[in-house]
Amino acid sequence: MAPPSLTARLRGLLRLRRAFLLVWRVAPRLTLAGYVLVVLQALLPLAGLYLIKLIVDAVTAGIGSADPGAALGRAATWIAVAGGVGILTALATALSGLVTEAQSAVVTDAMSDLLHAKSVEVDLEYYENPSFYDAFHRAQQEAPFRPMRIVSGLGLLAQNGLSLAAIAALLATLHPAVAVVLLIAASPGLFVRLRYSKRTYAWQRSRTESERRAWYYHTILTGAGHAKELRLFDLGAIFRQRFQDLRTLIRRERIRLASWRSLGDFAAQATAAVLVFATFVFIADLAIRGTLTIGDLVMYFQAFQRGLSSLNGALGSLAGLYEDSLFLSNFFEFMEFRPHIVDAPRPRAMPRRLETGLRFEGVDFVYPRQQREVLGAIDLEVGPGEVIALVGQNGSGKTTLVKLLCRLYDPTGGRITLDGIDLRELSLVELRRQISVIFQDYARYSLSGRENIWLANTRLAPEDPRIAEAAAEAGAEHLLEHLPDGLDTVLGTWFAGGHELSVGEWQKIALARAFVRSSQIVVLDEPTSAMDPLAEAEVFAGFRRAIEGRMAILVSHRFSTVKLADRIYVVEEGHIVEAGSHAELMARAGKYATMFSAQAGAYL
Repeated sequence: MAPPSLTARLRGLLRLRRAFLLVWRVAPRLTLAGYVLVVLQALLPLAGLYLIKLIVDAVTAGIGSADPGAALGRAATWIAVAGGVGILTALATALSGLVTEAQSAVVTDAMSDLLHAKSVEVDLEYYENPSFYDAFHRAQQEAPFRPMRIVSGLGLLAQNGLSLAAIAALLATLHPAVAVVLLIAASPGLFVRLRYSKRTYAWQRSRTESERRAWYYHTILTGAGHAKELRLFDLGAIFRQRFQDLRTLIRRERIRLASWRSLGDFAAQATAAVLVFATFVFIADLAIRGTLTIGDLVMYFQAFQRGLSSLNGALGSLAGLYEDSLFLSNFFEFMEFRPHIVDAPRPRAMPRRLETGLRFEGVDFVYPRQQREVLGAIDLEVGPGEVIALVGQNGSGKTTLVKLLCRLYDPTGGRITLDGIDLRELSLVELRRQISVIFQDYARYSLSGRENIWLANTRLAPEDPRIAEAAAEAGAEHLLEHLPDGLDTVLGTWFAGGHELSVGEWQKIALARAFVRSSQIVVLDEPTSAMDPLAEAEVFAGFRRAIEGRMAILVSHRFSTVKLADRIYVVEEGHIVEAGSHAELMARAGKYATMFSAQAGAYL
C-alpha cells in the first residue's frame, strides 16, 4: 500500500478536527467527562499492576517468616488497596459506558438534524440528480455513528497512549529491547487494518448505486405505493429475485473483503504471538537466574501483556481513526452541497399589494445537465384579480412554468417579474409566502385533517377558524365532519386510528392548503383531476370566493375548469402558441378549439 501523501494526511487531520469540534459543539460536558474518565481508565490499571507486584513480594517474603501474622498484615494491606483500586476502576468503567451512551444518543440525533437541514436547504434540481442520491445514501450510512467513533477513538488513543508510555518506562528498566519488540509485534496488525480500510472505502463508493437499487426494490416489495400492482400483475417474484441478485453480489464482495482481512489478521497475530512468547522466555530466564523476584516476574509478565494490549489498542485506534476519517468524508461531501437558488445580497421588499401583477418576459429554460430546451421565449402576464389558465399536452412545459414562478429553478434566459421587480431580487421566503401552490403530486401527511391544512400557513394558530373555512372552500367540510374526530381525525393508515381517504378526497385537503394561505398568488396544478363533475363544481364555487382579489393560475386538462379563466394560454413544446379568452380562442378555431371540441365530443 502506497503511503498517503502529505495533502491526504492533512485532509484526514482536518476531518478529525471537524468531527471533534462537531461533537464538542453538540455535547461539550459529556465530551469533557468522557476524557476525564479516559485518563482514569488509563492510570488505574497501572496502579493495579504495581500493587500485584507488592502483594506477590509480600506473600513471598512472608513464606517461612518468623512473624507470619505481620507478613499477612502487610499483604492484606496491599490487597485492600488493590481492592479499592479495582472498585474505582469498575466505577470509572460504568460511568464511561453511561457517558458514552448519552453522548452517542445526543450526537446521533444532532447528525440526523444536520442531514435534515441540508436536505431541505438544497435546490430541487439536486433531487433530480443520481449523484446527489449516491452522496445522500453514503452520508446517511456514516453520519449517525462516525463522529462519535472518532471522538471515542481519540479517547482510546489517549488512554492507550498513557498506559503505553508508563509501561514502556517500566519495561525499559528490564531491557530497552523489550519496548522495541512490543512495536514490532503490533505493526503487522496496523498494516492489515489500514489496507482493509482503504479497500473497503473504495468498494463502498463503487457499490453505492447497487445498494440504493436494492433498497429501491425493497421499498417496492414492502411499501403501500406498489402493493396493488404487485398483486394484480404478480410482480412479487420478479422484484424479490432482483433484490436477491443484487444482495448476493454485494454479500459475496463483502465476504471476499472480510476473508482477506481475516487472513491478514491471522498472520499478524501469529507473528505477535511468537514475539510475545519469546519475550516471556527471556523474562523467565532472568527470574531463574535470580535477577528478578517472583513479584518482578509476575509484574513484567503482565506489564508486557498489557503493553502489547495498549500498543495494539493505540495502533488500532490510529487505524480506526484513519478508517473513520475516510468514511466521514462521505458526510462532509454531502454537507458541501450548496443551493444555487439564493437571496440577492440585498433583497428588495416584496410589494404588500401587487399593482401591475406578474409577467414572464422572454423566459427560456433548460433543466440542469440536460440539452433539450423545455421553455422558449415565454411571454405571459397575470394582473391582480385575474385568473389565467395554462393548457397543453403532457410535457409541454406547463408545470415547469409554475416551478420557475416559485423559484424552485431560475430561468436560463429572460426574467419573471412582480410589479416590475425581478423575482431574483426578492427574498425567497417572502416571495414564496405570497404564492399558494398545489402541484399534481401534492403531499399527503399522516397527520390530522386540521394539521394537513394548517401546514400551509403555520403563522395561524392550529385552532384558527380560517382552517375550517378553507376546508369548506375546498369542498372538504362535509368529508371531515363525517370522520370520527372531525378535523382532528388522523388521515392515512400509517398510524393507529388513522382513516384513509380516496384520491379525490385527498385532493380536496390539498386544495384547502392552498386556500388557507394568505397569499397574493394562487397556483393550482390539475386541481380537480381526481374529482367527479359534481365535486368539481362544488370546488370551483368556493374557488372563486377564495381567490377574490388575488391572482390565480390554473393548470388543467379539464376544459370545464379552464373556460372559467379570464385568459387562456395554450402551451406546446415549451412555447405559447395561442392566448385569449375561451370565446376568443373558440372563435379562432385553432389548437385550443380543437382540444376543447375533442373533449366535449366525448360527452356527446
